[in-house]
Amino acid sequence: MPSKDIPESQNRRRAHTKSGSPASSSVFTKSRNTRFLVESTNRITQLKPESKECIYRLASYTAPKLTVQVPKSRRAAVLVALFIGRSGDLYVLLNRRSPTLRTYAGDTSLPGGKVELTDRNLEDTARREAFEEIGLPQDRRKVPLLCILEPFLAAELVVTPVVVLILDNTLRPIINTDEVASLFSHPLASFLSTTSPFHATEPETIEVDYHTSFTIESSAPHGRKYLSMVHQFLTGREAGGIKPIFGLTASMMVRVAVIGYGRFPDFQMTTPESAPLDEKIAWALLNRPVLRHACMKEGLDMRLPLRICNVTRQEFEAMVKVQESTQEVKDGKKRHSMHSSGRNWMRAWKTKL
Repeated sequence: MPSKDIPESQNRRRAHTKSGSPASSSVFTKSRNTRFLVESTNRITQLKPESKECIYRLASYTAPKLTVQVPKSRRAAVLVALFIGRSGDLYVLLNRRSPTLRTYAGDTSLPGGKVELTDRNLEDTARREAFEEIGLPQDRRKVPLLCILEPFLAAELVVTPVVVLILDNTLRPIINTDEVASLFSHPLASFLSTTSPFHATEPETIEVDYHTSFTIESSAPHGRKYLSMVHQFLTGREAGGIKPIFGLTASMMVRVAVIGYGRFPDFQMTTPESAPLDEKIAWALLNRPVLRHACMKEGLDMRLPLRICNVTRQEFEAMVKVQESTQEVKDGKKRHSMHSSGRNWMRAWKTKL
């Protein structure tokens, strides 16, 4: 599996500190797992010193603990599977989602999915999903854990990246084509750069910037707006139908690279007005119907999200009432439209008799 370019294979059925600044070369704790990593990486002769430091920083990273409780049915995890290329640089495995999927069909993503009842933790979720999608073994000796990052907020999920290192270079992908169309790799360090890692003559890299970004607004408490940066990186494979690395996946990879290489990117990473993660997730639990209903179904206490967002119970209930009334109006219009379409079809059918 660990090769710079990975073709489609056989089908298969079935370090930042807590303040947010890049981690310096911190002390590498000598636990059993980290000793194993040190011994294993020392045997890889082509491994560059910068790549080795990156691995050690990631293995030393501990994410800040999330104070707000997220409903289990709305939690997901993705696997950031790193491997060492022939020249000693680090690469990440990415996949192109199947064009037949109901959501994000054909997008470039990391293997992953929602938490299931049998998963003991988020690492289990990420490893299980990667095994199901691309056949990556769940053997922790061949694919040891480096770190688990803080979660990222998606539209209706809270997604946690789990970073691992593939040590066994004899592994080969077993692609589940129901979920994955193809598998490829991308240099990790390139998520800190605006310079394309691809050859300048490739047509998709000549006229289009390798990295682009823009700012989006989203709802915040008391009528305010959250500002977020959305990043995009070319894959160098756009001519073959591979979409750029975009949105949540791009943000996760920037974060992994910043922690690992201990430096900020060449571009603006976040907006100055970016809110704390706890607040963003707390507000999403209150304001987004799917997340709010999941909290209520699982019996989660909403007092902490209300306190974090400085929202009173009365304000919260009024907001929910407005949202539900708006949704009822939309549903009524949709039913009326469907009924009108049915009547028009009936009239057209009768005129032909």
